[in-house]
Amino acid sequence: MKSCRLSFGEIVLISDSLAEIIVDEGIVMDEVKIDEYHDFLLTHLKPPFGLLVNKKYSYTYTFEAQKSIIGLKELIAIAVVAKTSGSVMSTETVININDNDNIDIEIFQDRENALVWLQKRIT
Repeated sequence: MKSCRLSFGEIVLISDSLAEIIVDEGIVMDEVKIDEYHDFLLTHLKPPFGLLVNKKYSYTYTFEAQKSIIGLKELIAIAVVAKTSGSVMSTETVININDNDNIDIEIFQDRENALVWLQKRIT
């Protein structure tokens, strides 16, 4: 696994088609950060790919970022590890705003279960 530091947090490349995203505490994800995030994924992952979003820290999104964060056609599955009610609610908001049938999204409390689910989706 390779870990890369970006302006908003860390992306861990788990395999050639799977990455874990950990956004730093207090970050506001805006359109510029989403562009950086998308560029990184498209450059480093082999499509179709999946993401493990580890909501380990508290952060927010602008409305525009919420609308575009899962907007990559190469992205087929997202597992979100959310251990607090606030992180579950913010994830559900992003899901509802996007309402995209092309991406399979699930919320988990446990990282290992999220990884198992994701690996089944991308193979």
